[in-house]
Amino acid sequence: MGAQARHDRLARLLEPVVSDAGMDLESVEVTPAGKRRLLRVVVDSDAGVDLDAVGELSQTISTALDASDVMGDAPYVLEVTSPGVDRPLRQPRHWRRARGRLVHATLAEGGEVRGRVTHADDSGVTFDVDGQSRVYGYSDLGRAKVQVEFRRDTDIDTGVDAAD
Repeated sequence: MGAQARHDRLARLLEPVVSDAGMDLESVEVTPAGKRRLLRVVVDSDAGVDLDAVGELSQTISTALDASDVMGDAPYVLEVTSPGVDRPLRQPRHWRRARGRLVHATLAEGGEVRGRVTHADDSGVTFDVDGQSRVYGYSDLGRAKVQVEFRRDTDIDTGVDAAD
């Protein structure tokens, strides 16, 4: 079985398992690791992913994998994790999860924008850039990443309601 076929089979097997746990399957990756393979399953949710949820999901995924032949006979190590802060923002759900965060994005027509995400929906995202609201459709945005803030002023008004 080729790598792409294995990836597709893994995604079809794992998508409903992850969805039933109330999470989104962000990626599946199989890489060689000595005599074994590393199967990395990246999951996320609007509520975030805590260690207990990852532990439970790991067991459920392991059971689903054991019941299928998708990984073949060769040994592998299963790693279930959440995406890191440096993951690119590609889909509307990624942008929703970045509300209140400082983001740097390139613009499709050239240039860039750096601001705090105040709103995101299926059509686009709103940034607060130096106190000014700027709205962009997803087609207007290129590569975007959340910026790590080691020190954030507590008096910044993010425009994000804690109930959102």
